[in-house]
Amino acid sequence: MSTHDSEVYTVAPEMPAMFDGMKLAAVATVLYVIVRCLNLKSPTAPPDLTYQDTTLNHFLLKSCPILTKEYIPPLLWGKSGHLQTALYGKLGRVSSPHPFGLRKYLPMQDGATATFDLFEPLADHQSGEDVTMVICPGIGNHSEKHYIRTFVDHSQKQGYRCAVLNHLGALPNIELTSPRMFTYGCTWEFAAMVGFIKKTYPQSKLIVVGFSLGGNIVCKFLGENRTNQERVLCCVSVCQGYSALRAQETFLQWDQCRRFYNFLMADNMKKIILSHRGALFGGGSTKMVDADLSRLYTATSLMQIDDNIMRKFHGHNSLKEYYEKESCVHYIHNINVPLLLVNSGDDPLVHNSLLTIPRTLAEKKENVIFALTLHGGHLGFFEGAVLFPQPLTWMDKVIVGYANAICQWEKQKPPCQSQGFMESECYAGTMCLLI
Repeated sequence: MSTHDSEVYTVAPEMPAMFDGMKLAAVATVLYVIVRCLNLKSPTAPPDLTYQDTTLNHFLLKSCPILTKEYIPPLLWGKSGHLQTALYGKLGRVSSPHPFGLRKYLPMQDGATATFDLFEPLADHQSGEDVTMVICPGIGNHSEKHYIRTFVDHSQKQGYRCAVLNHLGALPNIELTSPRMFTYGCTWEFAAMVGFIKKTYPQSKLIVVGFSLGGNIVCKFLGENRTNQERVLCCVSVCQGYSALRAQETFLQWDQCRRFYNFLMADNMKKIILSHRGALFGGGSTKMVDADLSRLYTATSLMQIDDNIMRKFHGHNSLKEYYEKESCVHYIHNINVPLLLVNSGDDPLVHNSLLTIPRTLAEKKENVIFALTLHGGHLGFFEGAVLFPQPLTWMDKVIVGYANAICQWEKQKPPCQSQGFMESECYAGTMCLLI
């Protein structure tokens, strides 16, 4: 009896020990998954900058120090490109302001009506000059999006007038007046807005800003015609992909859940298109007569929608032709004004292979700076101590900081550069060097 009792006594304590071990293993597994998914072990660092060794670039980096300092995202989730992108997609920005603007309507030659919102500055610009930011939002976006409102409010307070394009068909309360809506690289509406600003404010200098798809449009616009660069001080493009033709293959891959994002964006595009089905597919639409709406309903990717609908607005014969002619990669090398290209290394929408385009451009052209951050996702770039992000993002600060530096350079640059000479020509005379 005593032997039996002792056996029972010695076996019993081993059971909770075994269960404790299983609990510890489960906790360790969960923590490992969290660390991996949130990328918590990833370091923070300044952006990786590619640029040529010129007086202007050194001046810009000195005058815009945020480009050379660490970008520190929120500690718990900010190192995950997916969470940065998701928060941008869901909220846009936190505690978004409500800037007051006037909506302008511009009739186009094909019967379409372009719209943009105009926001006057809330302070004097530090340069004492009249400067207008002409802004092109991302795919299906407009001036009422939270990230646009936050950026506009910040820019107004720094003395900038802001003109924000509303992509054709993107505003739910504005009806289309022709069988056409925005596409990946159509610059017509942006050109009309820029033309209005130049005519209405003849003394104003322009800062060109594009987000995502908007970055492709503004770079294509500037590179299409040299006259488009007149009165433009600089251009900033954030999180664009540069080549739709090269990007289409990556969008079908499951790497970084890119195929899932493709599906979500396609679903949003379907909703926008179907909300204008009367104007797009009505009796007066000759270009869309062969469009198959059943294919639109069943489309699960942007490529399917582009092939069946979007390319036909401009009469492209194939998807390849559409992507070739609408991508800024064939025009961006024609831009001669200072150009800042910003991308994030963990952007789930822009594959790393596409980043050879801006890096190579910055290596070859004096006017280009390419900034690649470790973190930021797609148009996220949130900042914050631990959990809660700040309303103003690193991206907002970089664009305004770079624009301020450009305006400062324009105000004090050497006289020979004011006459349109290249920087290398200025080195010949010591009077032209920036002291």
